[in-house]
Amino acid sequence: MSDHYETLGVPRDATDEEIKRAYRKLARTHHPDANPDDPDAEARFKQIAAAYEVLGDHERRARFDRYGTDDPAAANPFGSGLGDIFEAFFGQGSPFGGGGGPSGPPRGEDLEVQLDLELEDVVFGAEREVTVRTAVRCEDCDGSGAETGHPPVSCSECGGSGQVRRVRQSLLGQMVTAAACTRCAGLGHVIDHPCPTCDAQGRTIEMRTYNVEIPAGVDDGSTLRLAGRGAAGPRGGGQGDLYAHVRVRPHPVFRRDGDDLVHDLHIPFTQAALGVHLEYETLDGSEDLVVPRGTETGSVFRLRGRGVPHVRGRGRGDLRVRVVVDVPDDLTDEQEELVRRLAELRNEEVADHEGLLGRIRSAFR
Repeated sequence: MSDHYETLGVPRDATDEEIKRAYRKLARTHHPDANPDDPDAEARFKQIAAAYEVLGDHERRARFDRYGTDDPAAANPFGSGLGDIFEAFFGQGSPFGGGGGPSGPPRGEDLEVQLDLELEDVVFGAEREVTVRTAVRCEDCDGSGAETGHPPVSCSECGGSGQVRRVRQSLLGQMVTAAACTRCAGLGHVIDHPCPTCDAQGRTIEMRTYNVEIPAGVDDGSTLRLAGRGAAGPRGGGQGDLYAHVRVRPHPVFRRDGDDLVHDLHIPFTQAALGVHLEYETLDGSEDLVVPRGTETGSVFRLRGRGVPHVRGRGRGDLRVRVVVDVPDDLTDEQEELVRRLAELRNEEVADHEGLLGRIRSAFR
């Protein structure tokens, strides 16, 4: 398993905010849409998303820090290893459990889907539908894989245990080894009369549509897990999960910076010089925005609580309105005369337009 800290490029004592900041930077850099010519971009993006999914969750991060994996089974030091050794000697009598019968039908496959969202969906939360091609339980045989009236029968090779045990001599004496029965594939039963609809698979392929709840505050590149919405397993096996990878479309006005929204508000130099009272449109509705006289480019006005909700806490970020003063370059003769008059009244030196043109013409003679 890869080191999630190395994947995100953060130290092991990184704060939640440092982890989130590193993830967002890497997600933007390695997003498949930003690297259309790189065949490895999608794999890197998924690895980054998986690392953040673990380190962004306190419980899973603590488990990863302790065991080097976020698998809950890692918390049981006897879940494997010693149990396998004892089972090799004692068979089903292992004091550590395990090997007690057929492993059962395998779990269905996990599925992935891309979920395109608008910024408004992220700020206010939403519900969206996703449609996937998946394996579903066969209705004719109810997932058993057997034809109606002909249920599966116990495997004669393993006696229904799903395992075949063999005794062999070693330096330590007799050893009992167990392996999955090849005749029934470890299921403990065989099908003599397959279901004609699913051909003994116990599942068929269909298109299914699911609702996805979009939590307010979810970020671009995040992954939402829908437990049990993946493919059905063969012959009654459990359902896999469905993973929805979030992609947020660019907004024409606002851009996201952490949990804040940022907008570059362009105003003419006359409004910057004299001030203006604007009716400013946020995602929540109109707000009164007062730009005082003498405002310069780069000035920032902060609208509290008009940003993105904190996905793991209460409240919302802010909306930062950054002023950009536009200087016109298409003045009419009358407008230029007024500006020159203003410069004269303020004792400010400006270029002589005709004189400048004359010097340029002289340089090319």
